[in-house]
Amino acid sequence: MKSSGDAVRRPLVAVDGVVVRKGGSIVLVKRRRPPYEGYWALPGGLVEYGETVEEAVVREVKEETGLEVDVKGLVGVYSKPDRDPRGHVISVAFLVVEVGGELRGSRETEVGEFYAIPRKLAFDHREILEDGLELAKRLGIEVKAML
Repeated sequence: MKSSGDAVRRPLVAVDGVVVRKGGSIVLVKRRRPPYEGYWALPGGLVEYGETVEEAVVREVKEETGLEVDVKGLVGVYSKPDRDPRGHVISVAFLVVEVGGELRGSRETEVGEFYAIPRKLAFDHREILEDGLELAKRLGIEVKAML
């Protein structure tokens, strides 16, 4: 039996957004810090205490890209223990579409709009993006970006 002083390790919960703009492009952010510094990634981050995952993805996309978005569907849950080199982070990924705001970067990221997705993406974001584009197709959401 563990004593009350033993630390219990648990995974963190994050969100990622596959962001589709009104013209059918995909929004990615370039990371300014390790891990994957200089790589393009989906906007996202950790869920705050008391926040739903849907609220978290809307907040993270707004913070990192300046865009206001509407959640269209769950892309998937990505839980491989080694998907993030910093530790076990479970990502709940959503397909979101632009409904307002102005595209801009943040202190943590540069922002880009893509029709041709860069070859190298951070983490497992290529897999998430592939799944997100498939969901968009099933939902009839026009995406002009190509992997």
